[in-house]
Amino acid sequence: MIEVKRLIKILDNSKINFFSGVPDSVLKKFSNLINSKKNHFVTVNEGSAVAMGIGYHLSTKKIPCVYFQNSGLGNAINPLVSIAHENVYSIPILLIIGWRGSPQFNNDEPQHNAKGNITLQILKLLKIKTLILRSNHDIKKIKNLINYSKKNNKPVACLIEKKTLVSNKKNTTKNNKFSIDRFKFIENLLLKIEKKSKIIATTGFTSRELYQLRKYKKFLNKGKDFYMVGGMGHSAMISSTISKFFKGKSYCLDGDGSFLMHLGSIFTAANIASSKFKYILLNNNVHESVGSQKTFIEKINLKDFAKSLRFKNYHLIKNSKEMQKNINSFIKCKGPSFLEVRIKNKSINNLERPRDLIQIKKNFMSN
Repeated sequence: MIEVKRLIKILDNSKINFFSGVPDSVLKKFSNLINSKKNHFVTVNEGSAVAMGIGYHLSTKKIPCVYFQNSGLGNAINPLVSIAHENVYSIPILLIIGWRGSPQFNNDEPQHNAKGNITLQILKLLKIKTLILRSNHDIKKIKNLINYSKKNNKPVACLIEKKTLVSNKKNTTKNNKFSIDRFKFIENLLLKIEKKSKIIATTGFTSRELYQLRKYKKFLNKGKDFYMVGGMGHSAMISSTISKFFKGKSYCLDGDGSFLMHLGSIFTAANIASSKFKYILLNNNVHESVGSQKTFIEKINLKDFAKSLRFKNYHLIKNSKEMQKNINSFIKCKGPSFLEVRIKNKSINNLERPRDLIQIKKNFMSN
């Protein structure tokens, strides 16, 4: 195990004082500790984090630190190869990557195992020198890795597995002021939707709570679910395309972090979807499942934004009193329709994860 303060001290001593990244459960102790730093920026996706790091280097000649989970390598590859690569602009960057699905931990989720097993190969193909951090002995090698990046003007990477980082600092995230529990809204939605409905639920707690409600509350005759166990930010495109080719209503249960990650997709979704497409934004203003770092979505006027994207109507649920009436009107109206639900940053305890994903897909696709 590695004490996070010790890792940050090495970065400080190497004069790395710029941080951009996407919150990750493996790295949350790291990102929580650097929150107080002046130049720390939480970005909407990993490619944007790399781009910020490039901008920082071009303006200061200094090396940035960019962090994210290995699932986000796909988003990061474009700027890493087409801009930062040694054969293009040759930009030094220190990547700190949470390694979900590492072969050292073969009991992780299927989507994490799939990416974890090829993470080292991807970094090798990118010609990124990589250090695996597992102990204090490994942490002593970071300075040499940083010097290599500076000397050769190349991106380098540190891979960190789950349960490696430890910290005495507690997460001080406060509950937001919203009053609706996510699972209560989902439960009310399931009570009202048509039997032949399709629900696509975003990655994280949303999919897991929907799965748990189905399993224990037995809403077996009210629609069929597809759980986005990975692919954060892509639920709107999947669900809107389904609406185009499915005769019934399709519902997208999305989160604010996912919504912001590929914001342009929601424009395409609104413009290709059928009139039976129902987009639901479960908004708690944080990346809840990876440490509750703020998304700052409150800076967007979602009503005006949704209408500018050509959603036919916008609905808002702020409290439990509005829930029944507004769910009914949202379901009945002709869309594409946008519903914002302001929820607590709190989930069901002991949440389970969807299992037997192939069977889930088969059930979803059956008539």
